[in-house]
Amino acid sequence: MFIQIEPNTDVPIYTQLTQQIIEGFAIGDIKQGESLPSLATELGVNMHTVNKSYHELEKKGMITILPKSGAIVNASYEMGRVKAQQLEYMERMLRPVIAEGIIYGLEMSDFEELVDKIIKKLQ
Repeated sequence: MFIQIEPNTDVPIYTQLTQQIIEGFAIGDIKQGESLPSLATELGVNMHTVNKSYHELEKKGMITILPKSGAIVNASYEMGRVKAQQLEYMERMLRPVIAEGIIYGLEMSDFEELVDKIIKKLQ
């Protein structure tokens, strides 16, 4: 798994980790049932930062943290159970971004193109 931390950004390191792990799931670099590595050692970041990221992923239903065993990627049926919650979460997160786009004059076709582009990159 390749994760690159950008230290000179406003995005917290745990958020960068979380986002990149999610992308790893989406593109298939990280598989169901796999254990996540000890990123603190690999990346040279504080273990509390990695734990915070892993707990975010656990809240999203993507992994299960097992004491003394690490973090295990959940099976797709387990992730599928949180679909409605995920849609609500995505709506909350996207709403301000879409509102900003509307202010700048983006049309529905611009949003559709952008979403299509992102999905194609992740597949």
